[in-house]
Amino acid sequence: MTDPDLQSSSLFSVAGKTVLVTGGSRGIGEMIAAGFLANGARVIISSRKAEQCDATAARLAETYGGECRSIPADLSKLEGIDALTAALADEPEIHVLVNNAGASWGASIEEFPEVGWDKVMDTNVKGVFFLTQRLLSKLEAAGSAEDPARIINIGSIDGIKAPTFDTWSYGASKAALHALTKQLANRLVKRNVIANAIAPGPFPTWMLSTGVGTGGDVEGTDWAAVGSTVPRGRVGSPEDVAGLSIFLSSRAGAYVVGQVIALDGGIVVA
Repeated sequence: MTDPDLQSSSLFSVAGKTVLVTGGSRGIGEMIAAGFLANGARVIISSRKAEQCDATAARLAETYGGECRSIPADLSKLEGIDALTAALADEPEIHVLVNNAGASWGASIEEFPEVGWDKVMDTNVKGVFFLTQRLLSKLEAAGSAEDPARIINIGSIDGIKAPTFDTWSYGASKAALHALTKQLANRLVKRNVIANAIAPGPFPTWMLSTGVGTGGDVEGTDWAAVGSTVPRGRVGSPEDVAGLSIFLSSRAGAYVVGQVIALDGGIVVA
């Protein structure tokens, strides 16, 4: 007789969990939010642009069913973090916090400006730490020894290897985020909160389209050409990042603590 706890419906279930995805209005954040919604979670997305955040939440709810709440906020600033925290006052528990909001800046080393350094570091590292700090009580309320709350920080392979583009603060910020993830994991695991990081490679996103020269035209980018440079022969898909996020948030991932998992089609190992 099959042990029901070992069936996929139990091992990978995230049904009924409340999930907050920052930077959830487009790109990898939207892919993750869609995956959780499609599998029975209740999702809250946040991003800087209110109109886009509201529109994405409405579209995701219509497409996948369930509840997708929009709370716009600029998480590069403490004021924005505090505004999001205040808007979440009616949420007693957050089972999964996906820190995905991120920024990048490209310029040669000779021309790289201070604003490009500060914006990226404030969003990719400082914002993650202080949002996690302010939501820790809600994560602890949701977690138990059997089913801990989860923090998933979205890093990058640029924090593991030398970046392809002249995004001097981006790789440094993601390496810092990976280090922060390990420290959070070490400190919080006994409080029934687990932290891990995903380090994506190339995905069909607005941010990468600006790097490959199509200026934010996601639909007009030749993603097959971009993917041809990847050992797996393609760029990442929504199933790839949503699947890993769901694994890390489910019973199947409850013993994975403090890891930085490259989701890159083999780029780092190659």
